[in-house]
Order: sequence, then C-alpha cells, then structure tokens
Amino acid sequence: MQLALVNKEKVEAFPGGRGNCPVCGAETIAKCGPRIMHHWAHHRVRDCDPWWENETLWHRNWKNKFPLECREVSHTAEDGEVHRADVKTPTGIVIELQHSTITDTERISRETFYQNLVWVLDGMVFQNNFDIYHMLPDPKSELAQDIVWSKAKRHMHGANYGLFFRLSEAIEDDASITKATLRGGWIHSIREIENEILQSYSGYHQYDWVKPRKTWLEANCPVYIDFGDDYLVKLDQYDQSGLKCVRLVGKHKFIHDVMVEDHAEKIATRFYPISRGKPRSEINRPSHEWVPPK
Repeated sequence: MQLALVNKEKVEAFPGGRGNCPVCGAETIAKCGPRIMHHWAHHRVRDCDPWWENETLWHRNWKNKFPLECREVSHTAEDGEVHRADVKTPTGIVIELQHSTITDTERISRETFYQNLVWVLDGMVFQNNFDIYHMLPDPKSELAQDIVWSKAKRHMHGANYGLFFRLSEAIEDDASITKATLRGGWIHSIREIENEILQSYSGYHQYDWVKPRKTWLEANCPVYIDFGDDYLVKLDQYDQSGLKCVRLVGKHKFIHDVMVEDHAEKIATRFYPISRGKPRSEINRPSHEWVPPK
C-alpha cells in the first residue's frame, strides 16, 4: 500500500513508521529499504483485499498523478463487501490500474462491484504484440458513413495501410446492404481520401493485438492501455460494421475528465485533438507499424 492511517490521516510510508490499514484497521508497518519502493505492509496478516496486486513503480507513478485523497480509497458495497480502489475521483469514477493478468471471473467481479469503473493497463508487458495502424476518420463524420474498412492485421500489408469498400456502391447492387452486412465490393485505397481523413481525424486508428489478453476485449467497462507515451490507447468499436479499433486519448485529457465527468463512459467524449506524434517510440517501433503522414 502507498497509504496508511497515522493519527487518523492518510500518509505515505516513512522510516520506522507504524499505522493502520484504511480498509481493515489492522496494524501496518512501513517498508522503506534502500532498494525497495517505500510502502506499507500488514504487520501480521496478509493483505486484506484479495484484488490487490503487488505495487510496481508504474502503479505508484499513476497514483501520484492524483490528489492524496483520491488514492487507495475504500469502497463499500450495500452488502458490506469492502475493497480498496487504486484511485477514486471526487465525481465517483474508480480507476483500477492493472499490471498483471487477471481472470474473467475477477474482472467481472470488480466491474460489478465498482460499476462506475475505468481500467488502465500497463501495456509495456505486451507492447511487441500490439500494432497501431492507419488513421480513421471520426466515425460520426459524413465521410465515415459511406466507408466499411477491411480489418488490419499483422502481415496483411494492404489492409494495414488502409483498404475500404463504399457502402453507396454496394447499395446500387443490393438496396438492403448495410455496414453490418457488407462483405465485399470494389476495393479502394486510403490514398484516395487521405486529405479528407486528416480533416476529420479525432484519434481513431486500426490496430491488431496478437495473442491478446482476451478478458480485456470482453470488458464491460472502458479499457485504456498505457504504452508509456503521452497518450493512452482506448479499446473501442468503430461503427455498425463491428470493426474493433483504438482511440488515442491524451493523458492530460484523461486525467482531467476522470476528475470532472460523473461517469467513466463520458471520458473523452468532449474531445480535443492531440498532436499527431508517432504512436510508439521510434526506437521500438516495428517496421509494420503505422507512421503518420508528414
């Protein structure tokens, strides 16, 4: 734990410190060795929250982005069940910071317990399996209404750079065709509409997650992935075609919104475009990853 109660106030660990767990009230002792991250540990019992994972520097850095009173907040359900949220904002949004893998059962339990929850995942542990490809126009734009994209996948270089069908062309042959049912037609290249996409870009991209952690693809609460950049990568669905996509959301925007919006689903709904930098550091970027146009 980062925080324990000392004289009824939440404080960070300090050498020789003793306090009490904010959840169960058990005695805690400060761990402040020269080679470990300073933290509190239960003195005689294991951690009282079964959902708690060993804290990493990544966890600590994220918690420190929020005021002290928002970190490690006890949350009690109507039936008396108590858990310690990594972050709970003044508006009631709970942020769970997840570094390790979890089971479907635990994910569902946490989502049911907190309800107004957003996940932030440490993506550094699987970044080599996660590719971000070409930009997509804003799904609400006029341009997007006539386009059905071919799904991008690793090693499918054509689709990775952007291939699509036009709904209007398909309707000429079959008036019942919709985005959800269109399966083929005349193939178009993204080069035909590059300038139009740039005009309507709002952070959406195609992606491929090789050997994904499938529980996150089935999550009922929003999932954002932190790859160590200035933005987060939100798992999303693009439109009625069912295309899975990602959206890049600036970290400053995310932090602002969780502190002022009253529900996790509203994060980044009032969107301010972020600068179009490379979606991963140039040093680690595989050759098949998306590079923004110059």
